[in-house]
Amino acid sequence: MNVSSVEMVSKDEWWNRRRLRYNIGLVIAGILAFGCYAMVIDLGGDRCDPDAEITVFTTLFQGVGYLFMMLIANLCYGLGPMLESRIQPINIEKYRRIAFGSGFCFSVLLPFSIPVVLACLCLIRPT
Repeated sequence: MNVSSVEMVSKDEWWNRRRLRYNIGLVIAGILAFGCYAMVIDLGGDRCDPDAEITVFTTLFQGVGYLFMMLIANLCYGLGPMLESRIQPINIEKYRRIAFGSGFCFSVLLPFSIPVVLACLCLIRPT
């Protein structure tokens, strides 16, 4: 795709076309990160937190919390087109690819920080 064909696609249209992909990535990352969290609690057992347990209530609570965080992530998604208007990059295609790609990677990897931190705490500082 050359620069002239990119310019034909409006900024809002380009970003809106990718929002569904972004949200699907967030949902999959959230489910996988919760699975990792459950695995850390299961494998860590009493080493991490003897009172830690996963119940229907805690799962629902964390699910609602994750939906709230997805809302915040979607607000941050709006930074891509907003900054595009502010910066007015010379190479719009390159800007869009880098901005979307880096934002997507950060957003998808962020939920895994919780099980990683918990695992590190279990290994470094067992109860």
